[in-house]
Amino acid sequence: MTPSGPSATILVTGGAGYIGSHVCLALAAAGWWPVVYDDLSGGHDWAVQWGPLVRGDLADAAALGAALVQYRPAAVIHLAGLIVASESVAQPARYHHANVTGTQVLLDAMQRHGIERIVFSSTAAVYGEPQAVPIREDHPLAPINPYGDSKRMAEALLADHARSHGLRSVSLRYFNAAGADPEGRIGEAHPLETHLIPLVLGAAAGRLPPVMLFGIDYPTRDGSCLRDYVHVCDLADAHVAALDRLAAQPGAAVFNLGSETGATVREVIACAEAVTGRTVPVVTAGRRPGDPATLLADATLARRDLGWQPRRSGLADIVEAAWRWECRRPALPQL
Repeated sequence: MTPSGPSATILVTGGAGYIGSHVCLALAAAGWWPVVYDDLSGGHDWAVQWGPLVRGDLADAAALGAALVQYRPAAVIHLAGLIVASESVAQPARYHHANVTGTQVLLDAMQRHGIERIVFSSTAAVYGEPQAVPIREDHPLAPINPYGDSKRMAEALLADHARSHGLRSVSLRYFNAAGADPEGRIGEAHPLETHLIPLVLGAAAGRLPPVMLFGIDYPTRDGSCLRDYVHVCDLADAHVAALDRLAAQPGAAVFNLGSETGATVREVIACAEAVTGRTVPVVTAGRRPGDPATLLADATLARRDLGWQPRRSGLADIVEAAWRWECRRPALPQL
C-alpha cells in the first residue's frame, strides 16, 4: 500500500495510548495520515499529535460508523482495549467485553463500510506457560488469564472473518514493549503502571516506591525472570510494515514481535542504575503464581515476511529513551 491522497488515511483505535501514539508517529513518518479513535480512558489527548482525535467508545457502533464514513480509511490499526493481565483475573467480563465484543463491533462496522484490512494488536499472553523457548507462532495457545484469552478470541474472530468475508488481517503478538520516542515527544504514562522498566525508572527518580523483585530462584542466569524487551518504536515500525503485507497477501496472518535476546529483572535494574547514575531501591519477594522463568520470542517470521528488523531494541537503548521520557514527565499535563 503506497500512501497517496485520501487513501492515505488509517484509523487507529486506541491511538492515544502508549503503543498507539508511537504507531501514529511511525505512520506519519511513512506518509500515512493517522486518525485516532479513542475514548481516552487509558490514553491522553496530548499524545495525539499527528492527526485528528475522534473521541468515542469502541462499543458505540454509531459513533464508530460515523468516523469511518467521515474519514474513509484505507485500513484500520486496532489497539483499543484493556491490557492489565492481573486486573483481568478480577474483572474477566469487563476484559472480554472490551477486547472481544469491542473487536466484533469494529469488524461489523468495517464490513458495513467496505473496509477490508486490519492490523491487530495482540500479545504473547496468548501462549500462556511456554512449552519451549524461544516461542514460535505455532506454539499452542493456552492463555492463563482472561486478558490473554480475550486476545486469543479476538484473533479467532479475525480468522473467521477472513474465511467468511475475505477480511485481510495481521495480528502482531507483542512481547514486552518498552522505551519511548527518542525525541521525547511521547512515552509511557499509564494511569496504573505495571511494566517493569517504568517502575524501575520511577523508583530511581523517587516518584514510585521500591521495585518488587518477585522470585530470585528461577532457572535463569541470575535467578530472576527473563523477558524479551522490544523498543516501542520498533513495534510501531512493524505496524507500518504490516500495512504493506495486507496489500500483498489475503487471509489472517500472525507474527511475533520481540528482540529475541531477553534480559532478566536484575539486568534491567543494573542497566537502569548505569543509565541514571542512581541506585534503584529493591524489595525481594517470593515468586508470583503464573510467572514463567523465561519468555523469549522467535521473530523469524516477522523478519522474513514483514521485512521487519528491530533497530533500537538493545536494553541500553530502551532504558536510555525511557529515562529521557521519565525526566520530562513532570512538565506534561494530565499525568
